[in-house]
Amino acid sequence: MPKVTITVRKSYGGAYAVMGSKQLTADLNFAWPTARIAVIGAEGAAQLLMKRFPDPTTPEAQAIKQSFIENYNLNMATPWIAAERGFIDAVIEPHQTRLLLRKALHLLRDKQVQHVQRKHALIPI
Repeated sequence: MPKVTITVRKSYGGAYAVMGSKQLTADLNFAWPTARIAVIGAEGAAQLLMKRFPDPTTPEAQAIKQSFIENYNLNMATPWIAAERGFIDAVIEPHQTRLLLRKALHLLRDKQVQHVQRKHALIPI
C-alpha cells in the first residue's frame, strides 16, 4: 500500500510524527508553501517564553511575544526547513498537487512490503 502525505496547513509535534511522517515509513512526503511543520506551534512556544517574564501583560512583554511569533513562523516552522532536514521530500505549489499525486501513485504502484517473520509466536501466559 503506497503512503503519500501532503501537509497543507499546521503539523506540530506528536500529531505530525504519527500521521504519515517519514519516520513511520511513509513513502513520499510533500508540503505546500503554506504549511507549518515544527515541534510546537509559534503561539505555544511564545507562551513558554512568557513564563520567564515577571509580568507578561506589560506592553514590552507583548511586543517581545509578537516579535517571537513572527520570527518563529518565518524561520522555524517553514516547510523549507523541514525539507532541508529530510522530514519532507519537496515543497510543492497547490496547483501541482493532483499531478504530483498521480506521479507518486504511479511510481509506487508495484510497491511490495516484506514483513519480517517472527522468531517466536506469542504464547498465552
